Amino acid sequence: MWTVIKIDKKKIELLKKDFQNKIGDSCKFYSPKILVHKFSKNKLCKKEFSLLGDYVFCYHENFVKKEFINMLKFSRGLKYFLTGFTEFQKDISNFISFCEKLEDDKGFITQSLFDLKINTNYKFLSGPFVEKIFKIVTLQKNKINILIGNINTSIKPKQYLFRPI
Repeated sequence: MWTVIKIDKKKIELLKKDFQNKIGDSCKFYSPKILVHKFSKNKLCKKEFSLLGDYVFCYHENFVKKEFINMLKFSRGLKYFLTGFTEFQKDISNFISFCEKLEDDKGFITQSLFDLKINTNYKFLSGPFVEKIFKIVTLQKNKINILIGNINTSIKPKQYLFRPI
């Protein structure tokens, strides 16, 4: 059963070790991440961001039992378990499988997570146009025609990350 836990990001490895010592290797963690490229002092920097912030999905068969969760409540790196996860197992599983489908070969979520709309402004998060604002003119299956200032060009959506403004 999947559960949602809030963690201390700096102590995630301690949390994993504590869980491993208490319940064994059968515990799985999942946290969808996105890779953002940004210019800082004329250098391109890559930064990893968790899509869920301080929250992580954790799977173990015994999360159904209240005593089992109480045994893990005071693990190092764990802030708390979100309540009500038992009623939303189908939704959690669907979200995790959706995110896994959108991951690239390195495990990061690709741009296809966001719904794209024509005549909407977006901002590049990666590529040669980092921090530039553009407007989508037309959407096609494998390319997007965009307008950056007065320049009309096309890009492949899977090569660049961008977000709505």
